[in-house]
Amino acid sequence: MGQAPRAIAPQRVACPAGLSPTCTGQSCGQVWLLSRHHRDHTRRFPALAAAIAALAPSTLILDGEVVVFDAQLISRFEWLRQRDPAAVATPPVYMVFDLLRRGPHDLCREPLHTRRAALERLVGGQDLLFPARRLAANGLKAWDEVLRRGYEGLVAKDEASPYAGGRTLSWLKVRQRDYRVAARGFRSRGPLRDVPLP
Repeated sequence: MGQAPRAIAPQRVACPAGLSPTCTGQSCGQVWLLSRHHRDHTRRFPALAAAIAALAPSTLILDGEVVVFDAQLISRFEWLRQRDPAAVATPPVYMVFDLLRRGPHDLCREPLHTRRAALERLVGGQDLLFPARRLAANGLKAWDEVLRRGYEGLVAKDEASPYAGGRTLSWLKVRQRDYRVAARGFRSRGPLRDVPLP
């Protein structure tokens, strides 16, 4: 497997979990699962690389992350590192947040609703690739669903916004403070940073 070209990664792709590949690139049949720090995780997740390679366009850039879900379909990032063999879980799946390039078309300047529609057409019906969940458009209703279902939080996105790597006021992350601290092995330090428990 050749070295992933730096040109395939967008300027900066935000990802809350350091182990989770965030940018997936496919060019001429070669697939790379790259972290936000440009670490190549392709060999770690060969089934996901094969699923992405099977998609129709010869060139793709996706923004997302690899997750494992528990029996209640709650994402368990810590299980990517180590999982209790007795725990019921999905295999690693790729939750796709955004579609940045499809074939020769750079979609970053297109509004989110256009990119999302293209993304859903691209990965719809796949076994290991899924568009990220959508919650209610009303923020209070969406937050109620986060609390009711036990999600970590949500990312509120302006449907008209272009893609922007990194933090932006068009995309706001809101999460529960001290979400599953003991299970995750992390405690909150500030609004968006986690530190390992001693």
